[in-house]
Amino acid sequence: MAKTRALLKRRKAIRNIHKITRTMELIATSRFQRAMVRAQQAAAFTRKITELAADLSISAVNLEHPLLKKRDSVKRAVLLVLCSNRGLCGGYNAAILRQAMLRYQEFRQAGIEIELHVSGKRGMAFFRYQGITPAFTYTQFEDKPAFEQVDPIAERFIESYAHEKVDRVDVAYMKFLSASRQTAVAETFLPLASESTLPTGTATPTRRDSGVQYEFLPSAREILQEILPWSFKVRLFKCFLDAAVSEQIARRVAMKAATENAADMMKAITRQYNRARQAQITKEIAEVIGGAAALE
Repeated sequence: MAKTRALLKRRKAIRNIHKITRTMELIATSRFQRAMVRAQQAAAFTRKITELAADLSISAVNLEHPLLKKRDSVKRAVLLVLCSNRGLCGGYNAAILRQAMLRYQEFRQAGIEIELHVSGKRGMAFFRYQGITPAFTYTQFEDKPAFEQVDPIAERFIESYAHEKVDRVDVAYMKFLSASRQTAVAETFLPLASESTLPTGTATPTRRDSGVQYEFLPSAREILQEILPWSFKVRLFKCFLDAAVSEQIARRVAMKAATENAADMMKAITRQYNRARQAQITKEIAEVIGGAAALE
């Protein structure tokens, strides 16, 4: 009896876990669908404004902008790491932190001073364990990041770069490519002249291959003064959207695997219980028959 009771208790515990992981899978699926719609809606706008900014920057002859100026030597850099506030999302955070540490070590080896920004409690816990203290931390971003939340961060980066307080801004995050493909990357966002700031699959525009002639009104300087900061802000916001949808995909996959494993464990325990119960019943029948035979 003791063995069957233990099996029943264990099966009940696994059934409860199965219900929880199934519920979390459904919640992650719902959040993923909403986050993916937002990310896809922002993707086309982000791609177009980035292409337009790059094209205008080249079309405007003899025009310089602080965000386009590439430093001769990088002495101070910003590294923004986008992780999640909660766990149970498989290797999502581990993949991002691996890319972040590679870029962090690359900066350290080059003698570059690093200003670390970390979004998400999981990333904060990791760097705390590594003995690294971030300059800024953010925990307000969930599955629905708003542009109003990202705008102050982008403004801080723009101001620091324009006043030459930093020479480079990199972001480590999970890039959303499709519902079945996400990849952890560490990309350079400032200066905007960097090739990594162009959308994936877009060639670096030149005056000969752009094929577009612009007339600037009121002036190229005023237009670029407005559009270049917006280009950076929109691309940074897109990173937060990609991170949100990728996190929900990772959580959905992890919870689906956990649910399937729990179902398999329940089946295996049920078989063990049936065998133990059958053996116990057979033993009891044999004892009854033996007792009856002894009375005869």
